Amino acid sequence: MDNRQNQVNINWYPGHMAKTKKEISEMINLIDIIYEVVDSRMPLSSKIVDIDELIKNKPRIIIFTKYDLCDEKETDKFVSYYESLGFKVICCDLINNKNVINKILLESNAILKDMNAKRIAKGMKPRSIRALVIGVPNVGKSTLINRLVGRKAANIGDKPGVTKTLSWIRINKDIELLDSPGILWPKIENQKHAYNLASLSSIKEEIVDNEALSIHILKTMYDLYPERLKERYGIENIDLDDIVPTLDIIATKRGALLKGGEKDYDKVYSIIIRDLKDGLLGKITFDRIDEINHSSV
Repeated sequence: MDNRQNQVNINWYPGHMAKTKKEISEMINLIDIIYEVVDSRMPLSSKIVDIDELIKNKPRIIIFTKYDLCDEKETDKFVSYYESLGFKVICCDLINNKNVINKILLESNAILKDMNAKRIAKGMKPRSIRALVIGVPNVGKSTLINRLVGRKAANIGDKPGVTKTLSWIRINKDIELLDSPGILWPKIENQKHAYNLASLSSIKEEIVDNEALSIHILKTMYDLYPERLKERYGIENIDLDDIVPTLDIIATKRGALLKGGEKDYDKVYSIIIRDLKDGLLGKITFDRIDEINHSSV
């Protein structure tokens, strides 16, 4: 065993993502509004780094999904920041908050009204608004679409990469959605963000080293929410240079033992990763507002 997190870079950019970005660029002139979907638990890590270049100057609503799972105090700092830049931000959990869907539709209809007023002034016929739904993998786009449509119109999965192609979906006579596969970028320069994405299921598990990922989760939790580690595993201190004693505590606490009392570290890694994803480590936000590079957001 070794602490390999700093030696293992995470990058995942399958062919369909590159194809999707190319198709979006070719279709962007058909789009009236962008629904940019980000995960409330990682409002910076889950933001597509080159989205401004991709969607040009189209009107945008930033939709913070999974808000019920986040540390609201920290996530709200990002909400305030994006609002200060002039963006409309809507927070939702998509499961219980029906009012959120109405807010999204009201904002969209306001844009529709303005758009069609200009078309009529030019002697053109009114038309339905076209909205692009875009975000990283497994951020909640398909759930959002199904709630907007009021039925199952997009496939949902708990793993990234379920949606593979662009597809048009009509909400009603006034709004059409363009559903897009989750996209990342060719090289994830910020590996902390890459590990956040992997920790919360936006990067395919098969390409991630579970040891490095679980160590990232432990270190991040220890830095941001140390009391949660004490509550869940009985851990009060972590030696960041030697993580093995911490893993041993978890193995003993959770019964991850082999014959003879030997620690089953592979099982420990799985426990840590699953506990985070299942919300058993509490409401978390893995990004902090002071990480924002104001010149690039």
